[in-house]
Amino acid sequence: MSLLHVRRRDVLLGAGGFTLAQLVGCAGKPADTPATAKNAATVTPPPAVKPGLVLAYFGQFGVDENLMREGLAAALAKGADRADLYFEHKVTTYLTLEDGEVNRAYTAVDLGVGVRAVKGDQTGYGYTEELTVDAIRRAGQTAASVASGPARSAPAAFDVGPLPKRYTAKVPWDTVKADQRLPLLARIDAETRAADARIKKVRASMADDYGAILVVDHEGRVFEDVIPNTSLYVNCTAEDKGRRETNGHNVAARAGLEFYTDDRMARLIKEAARSTIVLFDSTPAPLGEMQVVLAPGASGILLHEAIGHGMEADFNRKNASIYADRINKPIAKPIVSIVDDGTIDFARGAINVDDEGNPAEKTVLVDKGTLATYLHDSISAKHYGVKSTGSGRRESFRHAPLPRMRATYMLPGPHTEEEIIKSVKKGVYCSKFTNGQVQIGAGDFTFYVKNGFLIEDGKLTKPVTDVNLIGNGPKVLEQVDMVANKLEFDEGGWTCGKAGQSVPVSLGMPAVRVASITVGGRKA
Repeated sequence: MSLLHVRRRDVLLGAGGFTLAQLVGCAGKPADTPATAKNAATVTPPPAVKPGLVLAYFGQFGVDENLMREGLAAALAKGADRADLYFEHKVTTYLTLEDGEVNRAYTAVDLGVGVRAVKGDQTGYGYTEELTVDAIRRAGQTAASVASGPARSAPAAFDVGPLPKRYTAKVPWDTVKADQRLPLLARIDAETRAADARIKKVRASMADDYGAILVVDHEGRVFEDVIPNTSLYVNCTAEDKGRRETNGHNVAARAGLEFYTDDRMARLIKEAARSTIVLFDSTPAPLGEMQVVLAPGASGILLHEAIGHGMEADFNRKNASIYADRINKPIAKPIVSIVDDGTIDFARGAINVDDEGNPAEKTVLVDKGTLATYLHDSISAKHYGVKSTGSGRRESFRHAPLPRMRATYMLPGPHTEEEIIKSVKKGVYCSKFTNGQVQIGAGDFTFYVKNGFLIEDGKLTKPVTDVNLIGNGPKVLEQVDMVANKLEFDEGGWTCGKAGQSVPVSLGMPAVRVASITVGGRKA
């Protein structure tokens, strides 16, 4: 979803004088060097602890106190400031129905642990897919090479911390059979075709996964979190008088099978068909600088990509963001407040705890037009002398955490959407975006608008398509001069890409008016 021009890992490894191959190692490889072996011999044996910690989920894989202690001891063997283990188990099932036939179906199982050692702002990392003491110790030794100093002790005891229950599945995916999934896709195929005779092809894809993560850190904190996920995509192709149009819709959540209610399925089908058929009536949009109204919901992608990434603390710590010197300074009009929130029940971007073991929170990034804070993981929080915002996230056990967004949205403002549309003499109303490109640090962007309308004399008139919005995120934020009083979240399956890692996110917006933005596209 993003074009990334500054990659955190590249910078860190460069600063530390290590190559990726040196710092990222897998079990089974000869990770020990003579230097590491010598250092390992000097590690102070961890103090004896009373056995008894029983893990509700990862106990079935043999994960216990001894395994965790050995991994942390290896990661701390050369004096790292902190260390953590990130265990992950995930079973993903994917099913696609195209033109009424199953053309793709598989289940993938992933299990492993990542071991991280942090020294200053440098990260050493190793991972293994083998949950044995020897394999985890080797991964820990690889991670430990980021430091060079006397060993630190592993925790004497471990304490399992309580977690909120933001996404408990009523019908967990490990209990769902294939013959419960397939009827959902068959219904989509039949009802989408029935919605309009011009729809000739339907492709429905369903993905779901169940599993858990286990975060253990050098302080002995332990968090075990069971996480469900699901998404359902519908793409249709319609033909009319020799013209072909394709569009679709999708829904996603951290939930079980119960997520797919009759009402949600009906809305998914209706929106997929409607957003495709309306393209036959669409015309090219006017080109040039003009007022643009961003519709509620999916327009939050601009907020996420063109603005939100610039508020992730790692970019600011490296002076790669336009917001690097803007804390406590105005960056928008007072009607604009922006939040990143990991606490929304069942949202795709919700988390009970971040991937470093810090609690999720609702973080106000922009408060009435003033930049209030950045999104922090533990490394950036220490750098800035603030507490983590619970934003340390990673794609899997194969990756180190980075500051990442969760559910990013703008708070409601003082206007109604009707007032905003009525205020525009000539402009474009943008409602559905399908792709785009962003230079994260500077915020320069191009977004492709699949569905929208002309605004003429304060009214929505003709549908438009093939519209590109071109601009700079921070400057566009300054141009937001009307904000509607109703916030809507997009229900789709958004995935954020950064530094080669993908994580699920949510986003939302009230309708807003941008005083001036460049609209590109094709001429009529």
